[in-house]
Amino acid sequence: MSLQKKGFGWGACLLLAAGAAWAADSDVAQLTKDPKVWAMQAGDLNNHRYSELKQITSKNARNLTVAWTFSTGVLRGHEGGPLVIGDTMYIHSPFPNKVFAIALEDQSIRWKYEPKQDPAVIPVMCCDTVNRGVAYANGKIFLQQADTTLVALDAKTGEELWKNKVGDPKKGETTTNTPHVFKDKILTGISGGEFGVRGRITAHDINTGKTLWTAYSTGPDQDMLVDSAKTMTWTDGKMAPIGPDSSLKTWQGDQWKLGGGTTWGWYSYDPATNLVYYGTGNPSTWNPRQRPGDNRWSMAIFARDLDTGMAKWVYQMTPHDEWDYDGVNEMILADIKVKGQPRKALVHFDRNGFAYTMDRVSGELLVAEKFDPVVNWATHVDMKSGRPQVVAKYSTDKGGPDVNTKGICPSALGTKDQQPASYSRKTGLFYVPTNHVCMDYEPFQIEYTAGQPYVGSTLSMYAAPNSHGGMGNFIAWDAGTGKIVWSKPERFSVWSGALSTAGDVVFYGTLEGYLKAVDLNGKELWKFKTASGIIGNVTTWEYKGKQYIGVLSGIGGWAGIGLAAGLTKGTEGLGAVGGYKDLAKYTELGGVLTVFALPER
Repeated sequence: MSLQKKGFGWGACLLLAAGAAWAADSDVAQLTKDPKVWAMQAGDLNNHRYSELKQITSKNARNLTVAWTFSTGVLRGHEGGPLVIGDTMYIHSPFPNKVFAIALEDQSIRWKYEPKQDPAVIPVMCCDTVNRGVAYANGKIFLQQADTTLVALDAKTGEELWKNKVGDPKKGETTTNTPHVFKDKILTGISGGEFGVRGRITAHDINTGKTLWTAYSTGPDQDMLVDSAKTMTWTDGKMAPIGPDSSLKTWQGDQWKLGGGTTWGWYSYDPATNLVYYGTGNPSTWNPRQRPGDNRWSMAIFARDLDTGMAKWVYQMTPHDEWDYDGVNEMILADIKVKGQPRKALVHFDRNGFAYTMDRVSGELLVAEKFDPVVNWATHVDMKSGRPQVVAKYSTDKGGPDVNTKGICPSALGTKDQQPASYSRKTGLFYVPTNHVCMDYEPFQIEYTAGQPYVGSTLSMYAAPNSHGGMGNFIAWDAGTGKIVWSKPERFSVWSGALSTAGDVVFYGTLEGYLKAVDLNGKELWKFKTASGIIGNVTTWEYKGKQYIGVLSGIGGWAGIGLAAGLTKGTEGLGAVGGYKDLAKYTELGGVLTVFALPER
């Protein structure tokens, strides 16, 4: 603490002398270059979820065995995954958001942190009490608690260093995302799109937790940190300024104040441009008749300057959303060839069923294609306007309140929810966990009450008709051409984050609880049934010369909410309970990290 105070005493002089370099960087960016550790939830700043480790290969993956396990003691949905820094692993849990520091040598608990939170936060958590993991930087572990408290812990002792509450659960605001550390800042978002909250992203000083800037998804230009003349968007086949009041003009009255656009997904960062990339969620309510207009900037990709928060460009994927196709899924940064030309690309697999390839520097729209052939709510994305071409038959707005629009694909879960894809720097392909699910959607009139659900729709979900009968696929995707390279059917949605490695193996988990390894052609090499359904993300690291694979199992999340919360009515869980009722035949509640390695010779 004395060093921090001393630093603040002469910090202004030092900044004048050395510029931004003094405060520039935490150690996490450098750590991600070492494949022996897993220092960020996504593995690196680009959200690649790729490892250069290759002790485990497509030739020997069939020999993987359990090395050790660890129970979190919590029986709800376990999303995210562990971090590994040096000889210590950091594991998190769903609410009450425990954090464990585990010694890799003997799996002993070095410290445990369990925050005291009001359980009243649980009813305002939309889709289970999940948490997507902790972050690390400069000897600190950062936890985003369900009750919106962002906390920094000493990585060696677990001692609290600082706290900052970024929201108010009494309004329906919660937090489920992992914090993201970029340079000297930690960024976090907000959940609660089903409670009429106003989405935003905040940046904080990693040493003090002080809020440095806040950028809202909807409302006046100054609140959103946009410049009407300089913030650009794709329109009429080119990039153009968004113009003044770009959000306010697309809402009726003050509906933007309840406008959603929450920010609970995965962010990425490009040091070359100093831009951070993230997506915004659904507009509120789910009844589209109550919010005419495009509802900007919900359902959008933002590129913001990390230091100031000012938006350089923004693109809305689903104007006037009628299906809850949140745009929060990961933004993967990759330098690839697009239609034969090298591009600094951003690749995003949206809930709406379209995979977008964009120029991450300029914001130009390059590719927008369906990554599941059953997607039917729109015929295509018009590349000149950037707008999806909606099929009237599947428009819930055209049908109107109290009309059940049937056979919409994908369901509100999306062709992919937050479960992150992997980009292999070796193959240049993206390996994507997907949902193969359709729905019936009946909106209804609803009034806003702070802290109460503000949904206004009844849903039923089911496996895509006239297909393979399952509810998911695991696919390989070429983002340069917008085409599926191969697709592997699964009984249920693939709700686990994928991992690709230099050993020519791709890993993912299934809702039944299998961790699977496939080769670069999608051929299954190995599988192991863990203690519960897997909605966690697969990670890898090396310790004392041995490569390990780890994954959290614990059924829950939106797809598994019936089991996690004990719900039985088909339309409960926003329609997921009925759609995934057969999960109970294959798995049960759990909360276990399972670690695998090759056997000793």
